Amino acid sequence: MIKDVKAVIARSQGTLLQDALGAVALMVILLGSLHLPSLM
Repeated sequence: MIKDVKAVIARSQGTLLQDALGAVALMVILLGSLHLPSLM
């Protein structure tokens, strides 16, 4: 199992940063939308 995860990470090294930035952007959008009702 760990070998498979390491192999996937090794193969997707180029897009790993883009995927991480996408996940962070989704979390920011989620948190922003959850706090939006309290601002109005």
